[in-house]
Amino acid sequence: MPEFNAPLRDMRFVLHEVFQGPALWARLPALADAVDAETADAILEEAAKITGQLIAPLNRSGDEEGVGFEAGAVTTPEGFKEAWQTYRDGGWVGLAGNPAYGGMGMPKMLAVQFEEMLYAANCSFSLYSALSAGCCLAIDAHASEALKATYLPRIYSGEWAGTMCLTEPHAGTDLGIIRSKAEPQADGSYAISGTKIFITGGDQDLTENIVHLVLAKLPDAPAGPKGISLFLVPKRMVNADGSLGQTNAVSCGSVEHKMGIKASATCVMNFDGAIGYLVGEENRGLAAMFTMMNYERLSIGIQGIGCAEASYQNAAAYARDRLQSRAASGPQAKDKIADPIIVHPDVRRMLLTMRALTEGGRAFATYVGQQLDISKYGDDPAECDSAQRLVALLTPVAKAFFTDTGLESCVLGQQVFGGHGYIREWGQEQLVRDVRIAQIYEGTNGIQALDLLGRKVVADGGQSLAIFAREIRAFCETAAPFSEPLLQALAQLESISQWLCQQAVKDPNAVGAASVEYLHVFGYVAYAYMWSRMAATAHENRAQDPDFYQAKLATAAFYFERLLPRVLSLNASIRAGSTSLYTLSAEQF
Repeated sequence: MPEFNAPLRDMRFVLHEVFQGPALWARLPALADAVDAETADAILEEAAKITGQLIAPLNRSGDEEGVGFEAGAVTTPEGFKEAWQTYRDGGWVGLAGNPAYGGMGMPKMLAVQFEEMLYAANCSFSLYSALSAGCCLAIDAHASEALKATYLPRIYSGEWAGTMCLTEPHAGTDLGIIRSKAEPQADGSYAISGTKIFITGGDQDLTENIVHLVLAKLPDAPAGPKGISLFLVPKRMVNADGSLGQTNAVSCGSVEHKMGIKASATCVMNFDGAIGYLVGEENRGLAAMFTMMNYERLSIGIQGIGCAEASYQNAAAYARDRLQSRAASGPQAKDKIADPIIVHPDVRRMLLTMRALTEGGRAFATYVGQQLDISKYGDDPAECDSAQRLVALLTPVAKAFFTDTGLESCVLGQQVFGGHGYIREWGQEQLVRDVRIAQIYEGTNGIQALDLLGRKVVADGGQSLAIFAREIRAFCETAAPFSEPLLQALAQLESISQWLCQQAVKDPNAVGAASVEYLHVFGYVAYAYMWSRMAATAHENRAQDPDFYQAKLATAAFYFERLLPRVLSLNASIRAGSTSLYTLSAEQF
């Protein structure tokens, strides 16, 4: 049975050494008294125990059992309820939540490390928590004080859970055409009617109540996305004293039978005049929901990193143990009938690719978390503005690139196992199935790419990209390792960005034709920046822990020599333009 052990040494490396989290928290007033290096390490240690010892052992059994559905009620697999009770008792849902309502108030830099552990241990279990945390963010940012006081403490505590209800049978990416309706009631509430699909955790038996955030339209709402409002719809009504009352008119119609994440309930939810409460302003619901969606997009990106880390750990262990053939340079394990497959170049290529992408992703997730902390807690307006713009620019990259490379890594991990990778008991095929959804939900990666190139680069003329580029160049001025290839790759990114801004003026298809390749160029350049920063830290501290830091430098060299050159072919594809995409008529496909 595969095991998961949180990579604590690597996490502390990026959190404390590369990005100097404790120094940042010390200068942010809201965090200075809440967390320091010792507190962060204690949280990570405890998180490693709960994910590795409690949650990971339920991963395969949960996948094989799946969720149950009978008489409109969902049941989670054996062991999930007990694990959730322990999980909620530890306060893990509210790790980064607002302390005013019972959250722990920890920085996002720390929270992303915990989320990676969760996804690596058990994707299905993690999703119940991730949706609850995101739901809290939207309520905290946009709901009335009464709603916040009623709902946030109970979701942070894990007694209740949250969901996000956007998609309808006919409306996915184009939410402007949703049909769910909200009728105003005399008491100030609303009657919500409609059907939502693909609702993660729409029903389950882990919590006493479920709080749905639902997009719907008022009777006189403008057409399109400008006519969408956001409503809080509880599964069970809440009495004035905080106790639970009658069941609301919301029900689960069915659960989906999926390729992966089988222990996560993906529900069709029916709202039949359910009582709901407006969150934020009328017809401004999509903007309010994006508070949650952007959180979920980063979180789902981290799902890619977590699955890749789990796959890497088991593939590396297998490669050190599996004996097949002799090394090209001659026998290495002379006392055995064959050498471990880790001596073979192609196996090393696969493992190093997994390692370089996963560690680069971990660093980039921590970097985005750092920008989120600065934008939320900083007291310098200019610094906060810069951080906010970087978050907006980098969130689609994080979601899409983490999950694209996460699937690549999981497939490579499966390949290292050979035939055993195709067999259920080794765990690799489940990781491939579980991580695959991450490229699809929370906005497909194609949509993320359009958002990045169309809205975040072309629409602002590359101004946000310039902020990121200036930071990279300033870092390279410190004579950091691998500065030359990093600057060359950055120049290519800037050049292709400028070219695309020009092309978009004369070719309406230019952005859509180039967006996915563009996002990958951006991702590889961002990872190059991360690897240069990690290499600089490793080089500076190499005498303290030679084995650890030498491995970091070697992996960085592999990234720059074998993975960063992928931007060359991507650039060539982008400059080919959109013409070849439209030479066939629709009937010729």
